Amino acid sequence: MGLNLKPLVTSNPIRIPELVGKVVAVDAFNVIYQFLATIRGPTGELLANIHGEPTSHLSGLFYRNINLLCDGVKLVYIFDGKPHELKTKEIERRKKVKEEASEKYNRALEEGRMDDAKKYSQGTSVLTSKMIEESKYLLSLMGIPYVDAMSEGEATAALLSKKELAYSSVSQDYDSILFGAKRLIRNLTISGKRKIPNRSVYVDIVPEIIEHNQVLKINNITHEQLVDIGILIGTDFNPHGFSGIGPKNALKLIQKYEKIENIEKIKEELANTPYKEIREIFLNPKVTSVEDLRIQFRGIEKEKIMKYLCDEKSFSIERVANHIGRLEKNNIKKGESLDKWF
Repeated sequence: MGLNLKPLVTSNPIRIPELVGKVVAVDAFNVIYQFLATIRGPTGELLANIHGEPTSHLSGLFYRNINLLCDGVKLVYIFDGKPHELKTKEIERRKKVKEEASEKYNRALEEGRMDDAKKYSQGTSVLTSKMIEESKYLLSLMGIPYVDAMSEGEATAALLSKKELAYSSVSQDYDSILFGAKRLIRNLTISGKRKIPNRSVYVDIVPEIIEHNQVLKINNITHEQLVDIGILIGTDFNPHGFSGIGPKNALKLIQKYEKIENIEKIKEELANTPYKEIREIFLNPKVTSVEDLRIQFRGIEKEKIMKYLCDEKSFSIERVANHIGRLEKNNIKKGESLDKWF
């Protein structure tokens, strides 16, 4: 469902040139799901190769990342590890939502309601283990390092930010802020125009940055209190939050009572919520120590990419070659070789 901190944060537009030479830690699952939801055919179907194997995830990863590499952004992808047991309810909820969306999608196709079919198709995305391995393989061919997190990918992305190994986390969700990331960049991989649901209107989507310290300052709270606000609203570990409490109300309650335990009106619900354990997940997450992280930026492997995407995945030879050519020319202008891109 994603943590709803939007009413409590202030974001500022950030231009891609401001990220030149900076490392950003990308929430891999979050971004790949975006590609699966948005990169689809005319009837809402996933892009596929001649064998019917989905390729939407690879299309998004290749073309969007090539653009960012050309702009001088240094990317590290963080993949989720084993989910915490408290996330089981949220995983089941998401599964049910996808099943319901699939039923609506198929019904719309049968009845010829193409606009509805496209709308419902975005909620049917399933990220398989094969897609994950394919994504990692393509990233490695592109010279983009990836990290397998012990548990929540956003926790490791936040760690890289806190330890100054990355400038920012990159995700559409706000969870990175609860994990303590110094900065969160949204819309980095989906900037452009987006259609407003149920309307023939498009809006410009631009990257935006949220500063952790600014969130605390404008709301006059500590990081621990921000975590408590998240628990009141609802996180992946208690998806329904507390009855009748939204972001603004949660802020008022924490500003008044300082912490969850002091809020009298939620005592009954609190007794059935493992809030201390959820706090611990955010304040002391399960992450690999920075000393054990092996992050190396490498050069792009042109021939292997051409073989993989064009021969195996049915991508356009001309289009793939053109994008790789752009990166080559870009690096030559900088006096760099592909073998020593960073």
